Amino acid sequence: MALTPRHAATALLPALLLFGFLPLAACGAASGNDDGAARDADVTGVWGDTANTEAPSLEFDPDGRVSGTDGCNRLMGHWSIEGTRVTLQDMASTKMFCQGIDTWLAAGAAADLDGDTLRVYNRDGTEIGVLQRPRAGS
Repeated sequence: MALTPRHAATALLPALLLFGFLPLAACGAASGNDDGAARDADVTGVWGDTANTEAPSLEFDPDGRVSGTDGCNRLMGHWSIEGTRVTLQDMASTKMFCQGIDTWLAAGAAADLDGDTLRVYNRDGTEIGVLQRPRAGS
């Protein structure tokens, strides 16, 4: 039985659709974002000197939780990021007496990520300190 042009087109349509859209799907996946916007920076991991118990440090978990220390008190809360701007949310801390330790990190409300430097700001937008991402192997 010979295929008529109509039957041939109907038989080939699924294959044409599949192979026609596969390259487009691959191109879309490579961009990472449907709207073409830049990806958010990766702030996850440790910032600061965790080996020094009197130094401020933070750890950003991929699930949106943040924890650390201001050099005396434990800090915990949540974080989000847009571009290179980190917002600290629902932050809480212990309230120990910290004689001789600058507890500036407890006032952190936001941060800007610049390579391996995290500039921390208070609620007024004033820079209050800087944390460095530790180098691999240190």
